[in-house]
Amino acid sequence: MNSRHVVWLLSASLGLALQGRATVLPDSCGKDEVKFSVKAKGAPEGQPNAAIAPPEAGKAQIVFIEATETSGLILSTPTMRFGMDGEWVGANRGDSRFAVDVTPGVHHVCANWQSGEEEEARRVGLDSFTAEAGKVYYYEAKVTMIAHQYGFGPNSSREVDKDLVFGQLSDDEGKYRVKASAVAASKPSK
Repeated sequence: MNSRHVVWLLSASLGLALQGRATVLPDSCGKDEVKFSVKAKGAPEGQPNAAIAPPEAGKAQIVFIEATETSGLILSTPTMRFGMDGEWVGANRGDSRFAVDVTPGVHHVCANWQSGEEEEARRVGLDSFTAEAGKVYYYEAKVTMIAHQYGFGPNSSREVDKDLVFGQLSDDEGKYRVKASAVAASKPSK
């Protein structure tokens, strides 16, 4: 075996080892190996999306919203998974949202870009809050992807800037985002 074959074998082994490595996530998220498939359903053109039912008696509600902003030639929409107190509670894809009812008390929430690319998978947003019965809390994961094209033809290059900002919205902003977002239905798949 010549040195070129040895280098190729070492590169392939290293690539496989890196693919199998899990992303280290904060305690408020869930296990990295849990992935979601998401379907989002929007309202007919020109109509606001349906309102979310209020929380059940004695509980609070968290609405998780994903807002995606892209420019340039971006062909994909990210899936954002949301965790609370160490368990994944669902996911969104694109401009969509879902709600979960929670018990009153302190909760730790997490947003994580579900991706096979290590740079994206490491993007995490965190927060904690104290839920009060009967109240609704809105959290948004805003994903920005901006593509830059440098040059034309065979010598051109392309770069994509990616960002994730996660945080709580005011009631007014949250209610508006709910109207402007599709309803997401997600299910975990391993």
